[in-house]
Amino acid sequence: MVEFGCGYGTFTLPAARAVTGRVVALDIEPGMVAATDHKARAAGLTNVTAVVRDFLADGSGLPDGSVGYAMLFNILHVEEPVGLLREAARVLAPGGAAGMIHWRADVETPRGPPAPIRPTAEQCRVWGEAAGLRFERRESLCCCSWHWGLVMRRPVHGIS
Repeated sequence: MVEFGCGYGTFTLPAARAVTGRVVALDIEPGMVAATDHKARAAGLTNVTAVVRDFLADGSGLPDGSVGYAMLFNILHVEEPVGLLREAARVLAPGGAAGMIHWRADVETPRGPPAPIRPTAEQCRVWGEAAGLRFERRESLCCCSWHWGLVMRRPVHGIS
């Protein structure tokens, strides 16, 4: 599993508890990576590898087809979302899933990026398809009403 933009580990730690494999947590901010690493170690999680990396400029550094799941949570407001989704598609194994969550732009939220730069689920679906992913489903998230969720997959037979 890979997380693009791990922040302070908000999603990293629950994901690491839920899987038996390795979770690679990437972020450009050294302080966030250090915090995620510290929290993982304090929680006794040995399957988290937190890495400082500018994955927008340099890619993830992971081999082609090497992960089963990519987390793109609250990050698709970046300048080049299709490029990021292409990198996610590249590292996903055939049939692997990309989970996307983002702040809704149509409601007031307690935090998050400015509403005008928040992408919609529909826009992310278009970007994901441009990156070679296939739409699977849209999710209504039970955790809160401030986000939407989307699941897309790398095709089993190459990138479409």
